[in-house]
Amino acid sequence: MSLTLYRRDGCELCDAAEALLREIGAPPWERIQIGWFGPHVAAYGQRVPVLRRDDGAEIDWPFDRDRLLAFLRL
Repeated sequence: MSLTLYRRDGCELCDAAEALLREIGAPPWERIQIGWFGPHVAAYGQRVPVLRRDDGAEIDWPFDRDRLLAFLRL
């Protein structure tokens, strides 16, 4: 499974999402910086952090350990 985390620099919620991913031992993920302009802003700008699986499923913050584990099917 490959994962992508859409996030912004300086985002405390994004940092918390990554800490939770590390805590549960999630597979490696790619970090995509949204910024304030660019191709991903329309889809993710108001939703970050967002975790996306390679099958296209997404989970928006806030998510807790149980919800994340279910999403990742771990």
